[in-house]
Amino acid sequence: MANGNQKEIIYLPLEDVNSEHCALIVDNGLANVKGIKTHSVELNNQRAAITVTDENVVSQAVRAIKDLGYGVTTVKKTFPVLGMTCASCAASAESIVRYEPGVVSASVNFASGNLIVEYLPNMTSVPQLQKAVQGAGYDLYIENESKQQETLEAIHEKKFQALKYKTIWAVILSVPVVIIGMFFMDMPYGNQIMWAFSTPVVLWLGRDFFINAWKQAKHRSANMDTLVALSTGIAYIFSVFNMLFADFWHQRGLHAHVYFEAASVIIAFILLGKLLEEKAKGNTSTALKKLIGLQPKTVTVLRSDGTEAQTTIETLNIGDIILVKPGEKIAVDGVVTLGNSYVDESMLSGEPIPVLKNLNEKVFAGTINQKGSFQFKALKVGQDTMLAQIIKMVQDAQGSKAPVQKLVDKIAAIFVPTVIGIAILTFIIWSILGGENGMVQGLLAAITVLVIACPCALGLATPTAIMVGVGKGAEEGILIKDAESLELAQKVDAIILDKTGTITEGKPQVTDVAWLDADDQKKNILLSIEKQSEHPLAEAIVNYFDGIKPIHLTHFESITGKGAKANFSDETYFVGNKKLLLENGITISKELEQLAEEWSNLSKTVIWFSDGKKAISVIAISDKIKENSVAAIKEMQEMGIELYMLTGDNEATAKSIAQITGIKHFKAELLPHHKAEFIKELQKNGKTVAMVGDGINDSTALATADVSIAMGKGSDIAMNVAKMTIISSDLSKIPEAIKLSKQTVATINQNLFWAFIYNLIGIPIAAGLLYPINGFLLNPIIAGAAMALSSVSVVTNSLRLKWKN
Repeated sequence: MANGNQKEIIYLPLEDVNSEHCALIVDNGLANVKGIKTHSVELNNQRAAITVTDENVVSQAVRAIKDLGYGVTTVKKTFPVLGMTCASCAASAESIVRYEPGVVSASVNFASGNLIVEYLPNMTSVPQLQKAVQGAGYDLYIENESKQQETLEAIHEKKFQALKYKTIWAVILSVPVVIIGMFFMDMPYGNQIMWAFSTPVVLWLGRDFFINAWKQAKHRSANMDTLVALSTGIAYIFSVFNMLFADFWHQRGLHAHVYFEAASVIIAFILLGKLLEEKAKGNTSTALKKLIGLQPKTVTVLRSDGTEAQTTIETLNIGDIILVKPGEKIAVDGVVTLGNSYVDESMLSGEPIPVLKNLNEKVFAGTINQKGSFQFKALKVGQDTMLAQIIKMVQDAQGSKAPVQKLVDKIAAIFVPTVIGIAILTFIIWSILGGENGMVQGLLAAITVLVIACPCALGLATPTAIMVGVGKGAEEGILIKDAESLELAQKVDAIILDKTGTITEGKPQVTDVAWLDADDQKKNILLSIEKQSEHPLAEAIVNYFDGIKPIHLTHFESITGKGAKANFSDETYFVGNKKLLLENGITISKELEQLAEEWSNLSKTVIWFSDGKKAISVIAISDKIKENSVAAIKEMQEMGIELYMLTGDNEATAKSIAQITGIKHFKAELLPHHKAEFIKELQKNGKTVAMVGDGINDSTALATADVSIAMGKGSDIAMNVAKMTIISSDLSKIPEAIKLSKQTVATINQNLFWAFIYNLIGIPIAAGLLYPINGFLLNPIIAGAAMALSSVSVVTNSLRLKWKN
């Protein structure tokens, strides 16, 4: 895992770290682990990043986090080790595995011949561990590799399903308790029935709250689990006591109330809230999963004896010769050694036109081969490929963003111990000043404080507004992923627009056609040549002439880099660039020449069609600007927002698009990391930046921006990285999204205001503040109802957002 000077960052995937307060607790816990040189908790990525002095520190860090009541996602496996002949072999194999990045612990038992290994699934895998062991002359026996490869996503899905199961049962079991507690309190055996239903909710479905609260208490810390455990635990124990020993209260002139419904309903509400939160967070890792999915799992490698062999991507080495067939994804970065083909690099460059790859030209992992086939030599494998670098950049950009200090999380650190303190103080004051029943009244008042202060209203204030805001956005074609983007969208004063697929359609289309001598037969010939052509622009011409029947041609020949030619009725016809026509002595009329020049000046690609003597037609192809782009850009500028267009395309095309759309600032010929760097510059100058893009090449910039917006007709990767997606890819939806942001944030602020006011008024009344004035004492049942009412009021206020224009 590490040597004495290890500087490699180790990422620990975290579980149940749901707020900045939790992240702070974990970060403080890591600070106390000896051997950790640097540490930070990335709430957005649900991971801790650490550097350590030696490999043993990782297991200590994992143990420290688990002791705090949080989880670290690890996988524990047992494999038979092959090739060991003595005890020193076992020690050697163990040492090799232990030093692999991502391994938490490793132990090899020579007697049993087994390796027991615990590892971080986000940092290593079974094939990687096997490769390391094989490098030392041993091997791991793996029965079913696909089953062994338990991914982080699969583990998270298991946790989500378990939470869903708990929530459903908590709600089902709580319903009869509420009905009896509210409406049939005096029915025979009512208390016993409520006890029977609430016990599994509190002690089985809600056990994690108590376990985590205890772990927090051991470290002299407190979080929301503490408050939930205290309020539900005391309410439950108090109710059981009242049910079993009702005479204890009757002798003191008091009625023995039970509060089973408060205990079970609170657990059900909190579990439901957690489920909604987990569902919203569920897609945070799918962007990286899909990026990783761009890489094929297996490749065809050419052996030195000329035979082909299917092998896994993990076993590839630098220098291997790989065969790529039509339609296949390219596995690693390399250089073409034989053959040529067009390769779709749009997932890296964002540009829609496939690139011709000839001998000695570079190819990149994740790109897609078109119709030809070729061989290439692997130059970069594993974490060194451009795709792997993009994956890392996206992840780092997501993790490095300063997390928004949400008001609820700030208050939580003070709120929980304060409420506990108030409850204890209430009990003490009542015990001293409350007379003969002071202790009883004090206990009731303390429970009332804990029940009324249960943070349901605070917990629902933001998510309900977000849910309604997101629902309203979806109705208008705007998909919003989280609260952070909604909070920031209203502050946006600079928007970065990608060109291809954002301002433009993202697909080459025929925009203009001029004929010198048009007839149906010549159109048939043009269509038939382009149908056979491998050139990516040929598809645009075929689509344009859709409906015309192709005819049979002879002697079709593709001329690399120039076009194609074919024969029909002993006449040769050419389709391609101007160079092809001039080389074959074709005459071009001034009329067509002038049109071609005009179209070229507008950054359109010009295709010529001729017979053996003269040019018959000239066709202009370009990526058309969307119909509503110009109007949308004008509207955003009128809102006082600075617009910038960043593109990987050439300077001339970028300038032309900027002039047509009215964009004042643009930059051309940029690589993905250049876009991210430009965004960082704007942020340094105090700008709140939104990035609008549609391709994988935009994913780094999207992750770096304060607000990321993807076009729905673009790549899945862009949509998963982005915090907002415009389903229709209509730029005019962006001003709507900003307006929706303002309305939703206003609703969140109102909800938080009422939630805090409710607590500020409710807690003192629950403690008995009004008793010396008018003798009023709040019953815990009323407190439970007030708690529920506060939640209802927050939800109702959120629903008002639906009807706002």
